[in-house]
Amino acid sequence: MKKPAVLVVSLAAVLAATLPATSALADDVVSAISVSGEANVSVAPDLAQIDAGVANDAKSAKEASDANNAAMGKVLLALKGAGIAEKDYRTSRLSLQPQYGQNKSTGASPVVGFRASNRVTVKIRDVTKVASIIDTLVAAGANDIGNISFEVTQASKLLDDAREQAVADARRKAEIYAKATGVTLGAPLSVSEGGAPVPLFKARMATAPMAAPAAVAPGEETLSVTVNVSWAIKPKEQ
Repeated sequence: MKKPAVLVVSLAAVLAATLPATSALADDVVSAISVSGEANVSVAPDLAQIDAGVANDAKSAKEASDANNAAMGKVLLALKGAGIAEKDYRTSRLSLQPQYGQNKSTGASPVVGFRASNRVTVKIRDVTKVASIIDTLVAAGANDIGNISFEVTQASKLLDDAREQAVADARRKAEIYAKATGVTLGAPLSVSEGGAPVPLFKARMATAPMAAPAAVAPGEETLSVTVNVSWAIKPKEQ
């Protein structure tokens, strides 16, 4: 019986075929130092946002709705009287829901009344007035105050300053590595930015009316930027 032919390729032939390609790839490799730079900017917030609401219970849906509309009307008038522009408050939630009781004999849950609620979201452009605005809302009949948040409206400009600082920080680190390894930095090869979300400070207020003036501390926000930079390197000049 005739044996099948066997193809034999020598290792030397394989290396000869692959070495030119390997050398070409090696020529394309650029030596580099890659580091991350960071920068933080702390700033006081200049905008506050709060939710304020009123809730009313009544036997009928119309009674609950009418009472709620009247109560919210007083709240909106109080906001206007406190100097809040109409563009800075809007309805965020409006609801009318049945309230159920318990029939012990049958186990059924009959409708015993209705609850109407209305909430508005308010922007306060002077954060020093947050506490007084809360007190005004409570005095006007708002019985649900909460979801307070502070933010920085000029975050983009502040982050641009932080980006420059982060790149400078990355170069400082790269120069340390270059000195330690006996090379010098060339031109930057790539620059990329890591995630830099703008944090919001949030506080929850009690939902019951407050007898004492509200105490609110906006504090400071810290904006952070991280950049990743790669520099080409070259032998140190003698």
